[in-house]
Amino acid sequence: MTHDTVPALVVAGVKSGCGKTSVALGLMRALARRGHIVAPFKAGPDFIDPGHHALAAGRTSHNLDAWMCGASGVADIYKRQTAGVDAVVVEGVMGLFDGFSATEETGSTAELAKLLDLPVLLVIDAASMARSVAALAQGFIRFDPRLRFCGVALNNAGSPSHAALLAEAFRAALPDIPLWGVLPRCSAIAAPSRHLGLVTAEDSPDLLPRLDALADWLEASLDLSFFHGIEPHPRQPDPTPHPGGPGGMIPPGGSRAAPVRVRAEPGIAVGVACDKAFSFYYGENLRLLEAAGARIVPFSPLDDTGLPEGVGGLYFGGGYPELQAEKLAANVAMRRAVREFCAAGRPVYAECGGFMYLMESLVDLGGKSHALCGVFPMTAVMGGRFAALGYREVTTRAASCLGPAGTVLRGHEFHYSRLAAVPDGLPAIYAMTGRGGFVAGPEGFVAGRTLGSYVHLHFGSNPAAAAAFVAACAEGT
Repeated sequence: MTHDTVPALVVAGVKSGCGKTSVALGLMRALARRGHIVAPFKAGPDFIDPGHHALAAGRTSHNLDAWMCGASGVADIYKRQTAGVDAVVVEGVMGLFDGFSATEETGSTAELAKLLDLPVLLVIDAASMARSVAALAQGFIRFDPRLRFCGVALNNAGSPSHAALLAEAFRAALPDIPLWGVLPRCSAIAAPSRHLGLVTAEDSPDLLPRLDALADWLEASLDLSFFHGIEPHPRQPDPTPHPGGPGGMIPPGGSRAAPVRVRAEPGIAVGVACDKAFSFYYGENLRLLEAAGARIVPFSPLDDTGLPEGVGGLYFGGGYPELQAEKLAANVAMRRAVREFCAAGRPVYAECGGFMYLMESLVDLGGKSHALCGVFPMTAVMGGRFAALGYREVTTRAASCLGPAGTVLRGHEFHYSRLAAVPDGLPAIYAMTGRGGFVAGPEGFVAGRTLGSYVHLHFGSNPAAAAAFVAACAEGT
């Protein structure tokens, strides 16, 4: 089957929490276990859902975000990752029309669907509704005439009679739109959540059975004829493999008692922190580092006693260091190794959870302080609700490991911790804007050649930053 005839769709919702993630995961799992090669994607800046996608589809999931990467960047990622696949499932973000602005579509699932010319499967939470579900569906489907819809899935029916009522109301009002089916309420298969979103795939040992249960739930109630006609064939290798487990990030083999020795292979070795504390990485960020000449070497700040030998630089992504704070603090040897690496002037880039790990300490929700690496003389204090949320564009005021002064990148900020204080004299080189304009306050902190920030940057917004980081890592190796 050629790329042009591969069945592909966007699973969108009328709002967050309506069931679009369950439907998307169920579709990915149902298709993958039939032997199909499924390319999974996530609209927007989310890190957690792609980890679940990777387990469901058996293939790395990639983020598609036009605000961060631009239309051409999104199209490039999509084209590269869909070569040779049998089916494509893109999970949307928030409600179908929600994005960067209240008045236009930038950053929305609707914008992405039109950009890629993909039809939309709309998921509606129909709990406690009857004929009103038709009005809601009609409003979404008629709102933007340029959008194509391949169907609607109604979720959360309370009983068979409720399901029949919903189907009758929908078909009477929208006979031209396929109703894929009505899904019964099934709280037993819902994935557990915590702050920042779903529990990560790395922390969900029972996820595969849950994914199979989602696929069973979907196949029992939805008409999946949209995907009929595709034939399974021998699986091809993932075009962007990365070391580790299903999410592409957890180092295989569990904990290690000694530093990893980097084999003498082509490329500049870059250590990437990968474990239950640090798992938030855009797949495209890693690909761009590799394209610039990096060789990704995973290591675990939780379990390893030292850094990989021979690495030219370090990359600490986000994650949940607050949930692993005691174990991170207890690994004194690793904390010392990281502090000495930074003090030696080697390039280090850390964002959000990785940035927190490089601070002196972290205070958890119970008020207990945990000693961390001490590269930055500051403390992160956990809060009960998010401290910052939204898209960000940063412009560097000074040269850094990501390039010269004036380097512009886009990304996203979402965290529950805040800085207790910012010491006087600590350089902060980001000028930052968000949806409301200039974002006040210091950000983008520098200590030697270490750059730390709460903002998750997408290198797809400026691939030159990835190349600059690899070049910095190459110096002196």
